[in-house]
Amino acid sequence: MFERGFTIEEVKQAIIHGESIAQYPAEQPYPCKLYLHFLAGQPIHVVAAENENEFIIITAYRPEKSIWMTNFRTKRRNS
Repeated sequence: MFERGFTIEEVKQAIIHGESIAQYPAEQPYPCKLYLHFLAGQPIHVVAAENENEFIIITAYRPEKSIWMTNFRTKRRNS
C-alpha cells in the first residue's frame, strides 16, 4: 500500500466512500471485499476484510487498464 503511494487516509476513503465491486466470502481468516474508489479522478482498488468493528487491509493498487474494463469494475475476459 505505502509502496504504491497511498496514504492511510486515502485507503480509508476508498473503503468508506468506495463501491464494493466483488466479495470473497471464502477467504480466510475473514471474508473480504474489493472496493473501487476514485482519487483525483484516478481509480484505486482496495481489498479489505472486516472483523467486528475494524478493517484489515489486504492490498491497495491502481487497476491496470490492460486487465480491467474501462469502468474498472469488471475484469477483461482475456486477462
